[in-house]
Amino acid sequence: MKNESLSESIKKLEQIVEWFETQEEVDVEKGLEKFKEGAALVKSSRERLKEIENEFREVEKTLDEA
Repeated sequence: MKNESLSESIKKLEQIVEWFETQEEVDVEKGLEKFKEGAALVKSSRERLKEIENEFREVEKTLDEA
């Protein structure tokens, strides 16, 4: 999951949400598995967003110094 792009993570999260929305009766164990997968995707996405934000700040610094 760590090497996935942000857009791949978002697509997977959308698939998980769609899975929950299409279930007439959610299997508790399968639902828990999907929930854990979603939580891990959210966590890795937050980390990647922070990395991207830091990269933008570094670029801004180089522009300010020019």
